[in-house]
Amino acid sequence: MYHFFVEGQVNGDQVVITGSDVNHIKNVLRMRPGEEIKISDGGNMVYLSKIVALEEEQVICEVQKKEESYTELPCPIYLFQGLPKSDKMELIIQKAVELGVSAIIPMSTNRAVVKLDAKKEENKRKRWNSIAESAAKQSGRSRIPKVEPAVSFKEAAERMQTLTHRFIPYELCEGMEETRRLLGMIRPGDSIGIMIGPEGGFEKEEISLALKHDILPITLGGRILRTETAGMSLLSILMFLLDS
Repeated sequence: MYHFFVEGQVNGDQVVITGSDVNHIKNVLRMRPGEEIKISDGGNMVYLSKIVALEEEQVICEVQKKEESYTELPCPIYLFQGLPKSDKMELIIQKAVELGVSAIIPMSTNRAVVKLDAKKEENKRKRWNSIAESAAKQSGRSRIPKVEPAVSFKEAAERMQTLTHRFIPYELCEGMEETRRLLGMIRPGDSIGIMIGPEGGFEKEEISLALKHDILPITLGGRILRTETAGMSLLSILMFLLDS
């Protein structure tokens, strides 16, 4: 069943779909009145609905059944991702959304090769958010994680101060038992921040700055992981620990 997202467009037993999804429903999927779709409202509710009218700028649906969604993790997870080369960011966003991340924040670091100017970032973010939406639909998420504006490493460290748990996987960090202990302290309702470095990893000065902001270095094992693998690995561990 096709899955769509709306914001503030649920009124009793009626849901109105607007925006680009209208064209997709009418001209790409060629759906007709009477066909059923699944609609999420950005919260924890899913509406099994029937299309009743296809208008020029909106699709009107009638709610057949309401269900609570259990696809979201009990802890919001924020991925601060060092900017990688080529199109790796697209893969990272897709898989992070599938694994339950709440938001992805691109992060510029000392060793990052990629530099985004304002115009390039705007175009990239539009593409990245489209990928996040597609991944949310495919994986049955009840909300679409946002790819937020890029920040510096220092800005990321400061922003993470509001989160309950703050982690930075680091290839020179040792002690898997300590990592297990730290991850085992997470409880439902806590918020989690993860910093992932770009190709080349983090510089020692960045790790020192992270420590000053109480961001804890952890290890993901004895192997050095690529930037597109490290975040997925930690998110997979967290999903396993937190999913009910």
